[in-house]
Amino acid sequence: MSKDNKKLINRLKTIKGHIAGVERMVEEGKTCDEVLIQIAAIKSSINKVGLLIMEENALECLHSVEEGEMVSKEKVEEVIKTFIKYSK
Repeated sequence: MSKDNKKLINRLKTIKGHIAGVERMVEEGKTCDEVLIQIAAIKSSINKVGLLIMEENALECLHSVEEGEMVSKEKVEEVIKTFIKYSK
């Protein structure tokens, strides 16, 4: 597993732990505000994971170019489409 994948897996495990924490909060009857604050933190963490994945994908394309390989128009369009889908 690459260093970047390990970082990604660690972030996902952290998110999983936060979700379990929200579940406990609901079971314990915590206030709406307390639960929603944690949900907002989870959403932010998920967005960061998505951005990391997109960044890695874009960097792979750029590294190919740096190494003298041609990146196909289709691959560039794929990266752009992925970015647009994720940005919505």
